[in-house]
Amino acid sequence: MFESVLDELLSFDIPIVVVNDASNNVTSCLLQELEKKYFLVSLIERKENGGKGAAVKDGMQFAIEKGYTHALQVDADGQHNLADIKSFLIAAQDTPGAVICGYPVYDQSVPMGRLLPRYITHFWVWVETLSFQIKDSMCGFRVYPLDKLEDLLNTKSLGDRMDFDIEVLVRLYWQNNSLVFLPTKVIYPEDGVSHFNLLNDNWLITKMHTRLFFGMLKRLRRLISMQSKKKKQLEQTSEGIQHWGHLKEKGSLLGLKVLVACYKIFGRKIFTLLLHPVIAYFALTSKSAREESSRFLRHVYRDIEDKENIGWRKNYAHFYEFGVSAIDKIACWMDDIKRKDVVIHNKDLFETVFASKRGAVFIGSHLGNLELCRALGEKGKRVKLNAIVYNKHALKFQKVMSQSHSEVELNLIHVEEFGADTAILLEEKIEQGEIIIIVGDRVSLNAVGRHQKVDFLGEKAPFAQGPFILAGILNCPVYLIFCLKEKGVYNIYLEHFYNTLKFPRRERHEQLSKAVQLYADRLAFYCKKAPLQWFNFFDFWQQDSTNNGK
Repeated sequence: MFESVLDELLSFDIPIVVVNDASNNVTSCLLQELEKKYFLVSLIERKENGGKGAAVKDGMQFAIEKGYTHALQVDADGQHNLADIKSFLIAAQDTPGAVICGYPVYDQSVPMGRLLPRYITHFWVWVETLSFQIKDSMCGFRVYPLDKLEDLLNTKSLGDRMDFDIEVLVRLYWQNNSLVFLPTKVIYPEDGVSHFNLLNDNWLITKMHTRLFFGMLKRLRRLISMQSKKKKQLEQTSEGIQHWGHLKEKGSLLGLKVLVACYKIFGRKIFTLLLHPVIAYFALTSKSAREESSRFLRHVYRDIEDKENIGWRKNYAHFYEFGVSAIDKIACWMDDIKRKDVVIHNKDLFETVFASKRGAVFIGSHLGNLELCRALGEKGKRVKLNAIVYNKHALKFQKVMSQSHSEVELNLIHVEEFGADTAILLEEKIEQGEIIIIVGDRVSLNAVGRHQKVDFLGEKAPFAQGPFILAGILNCPVYLIFCLKEKGVYNIYLEHFYNTLKFPRRERHEQLSKAVQLYADRLAFYCKKAPLQWFNFFDFWQQDSTNNGK
């Protein structure tokens, strides 16, 4: 395996340093022959096995002494896609002061026993840096600027084994060095030999994370200051406040799979405990989210005496409820929340909808947990539910959940632009007696029609007309649905809204405005029932200033 790696490296015509970490006699002789055969190869012999970190540090020290400015690190076991070396070197030339890091893209060969600990390490690295900037801290495919690394090697005692790759990246980040991540395919060859000791190396990594965590606490003020400066720089280069639809969703399909696997293995209680450091991080660093949380809570508590005392405790509780709702989503899709755990109010109305075998539109919101609607399709799939979503992240979530639980009744329909094809699809579903679910409390980038300002919690706020125009086009009964968690109990509320939102042309504008205001009134009512379950963490009341009413 090593010879094939070396052959591929030689094609780049760059000096190669091979570190022999006290291998056996056969391997040592082979490496000595390769050094003699290829003038580009320099061999460093270690008398005692020190581990991967010790070998990398010796190789880097050799490169520093030879006067090189940068060093490329790759593993010798064939896991890395060496064809990406060219793009790594180009990135190093473009940003010579940055560490160029591999961000692994795995195939099916990755062992789950290696994947789960990796994501646990990601979590702790994010805590230790108070940042998501380090996308992966364990991939050994990197280009280091040696002046930055030399300072670190001379001042800190870094790990000698598998903990090295993680620790060096965290400490480089602490020193405010720039990190650039490039995706690269990583495989686990069937004939590959791994030197990762599951017990010993994970123990070393655990001790390292303990040191780094307390190191983070000592640097807490400086790290928060770093985050603040980076955020200000980003804002200065941005063209104003972004519409919510432009905000990037964090996470990947693989990350979601790992999240679900961790939920299966560790259960809800461990997941809930892990929420606190994550929520604490957001509470400390997400200034805009804190401000919008406070703005909403002041509105919803308008009639309560302590409305002016909305502080960090309320913000923290608000963020924490958001985290709990994410766990509830996974639990719901994993069928851990049973029909018996959900209280359905207005059962007669639900039965009427189902018995009619007519299609209908349910208008929901980002208040509470709309995933609880899956409980309505339980047992025999009496009704087919279709939820309209405006971002692809939701489709990733559904794909993972569908693989984990084969009886997912809630179908997600991703809509980027509403056109004739979408209208025809939805009309067909209504004709088949299916339910269309759409949220009415966000102005989407491509929403049907414009929005209008209506009274909401004591102040004018923009609401999209799109969901109501869509319901009018479909010409079917319309209901409002709210799914809240109250005192640990899941509650689904259904209200009849309109028999149809298809109005005569002369009355359309006036009647549509009334419908939007009525929706906002009912949403405000339910917000007051569960104020910490409103999950729109953006400038809701000034939203129209960024999208010009479209």
